[in-house]
Amino acid sequence: MNEAPVHRYAVYFAPRVNSPWWLAGSRWLGRCAARGEPIAQAPVPGLSAPELHRLTQAPRRYGWHATLKAPFALAPGVDEAQLRASTRALAAEFQPFTLPPLKVAMLDDFLALVPDGDAHAVEALAAACVTRLQPLAASLAPAELERRRAAGLTPAEDALLLRWGYPFVLERFRFHLSLTGSLKDAEPAAIEALKEAARHRFDALPACRVDSVSLFAEPRPGADFMLVEQMEQGA
Repeated sequence: MNEAPVHRYAVYFAPRVNSPWWLAGSRWLGRCAARGEPIAQAPVPGLSAPELHRLTQAPRRYGWHATLKAPFALAPGVDEAQLRASTRALAAEFQPFTLPPLKVAMLDDFLALVPDGDAHAVEALAAACVTRLQPLAASLAPAELERRRAAGLTPAEDALLLRWGYPFVLERFRFHLSLTGSLKDAEPAAIEALKEAARHRFDALPACRVDSVSLFAEPRPGADFMLVEQMEQGA
């Protein structure tokens, strides 16, 4: 019997599995997307374990990553083998590079790691993923369009949503690795505790290399995303 089709795919930057960056980020979120298993979260001084688990719930479902092409369903007639082949070919065209230092920052209402320096190389990689892989993606369903628009998009973001399936791409792209979900309801002391713990955890790591493009899959609607394959750059 054939396996059920995957609900959605996504193309991410994810550090190499079992590298210091992968292990640190997965432990921060409390889940390894390569094994599909929860792992113990490193404690954050000043936060209870349940509160830390709650505040990191949103990014935990997606796994430790930075988005290059946001989740999408495959277009009719396209299968996973075609998506893998196209993503491998794209990755092979980009030489590995080192990200600028990553700093802890607030993006909108959540905490993330963002480049503290020239991010042109990763922006070019993300733009290629968005534009080159879009022919393999299905058009957004009306319900998904309405959900995205309900967040309040600018006219430019709405145009990007209609063309590329996601509003925060190309000129609106901001490379980041999410550390938390929304912190709108978090106490200021909790936010400061998270910032301090993240700086302590990630500032000590070596420079972060981008040497592969990662394909993730959401098997069923609402299921946790799983790492499918890491495709080498410059291969």
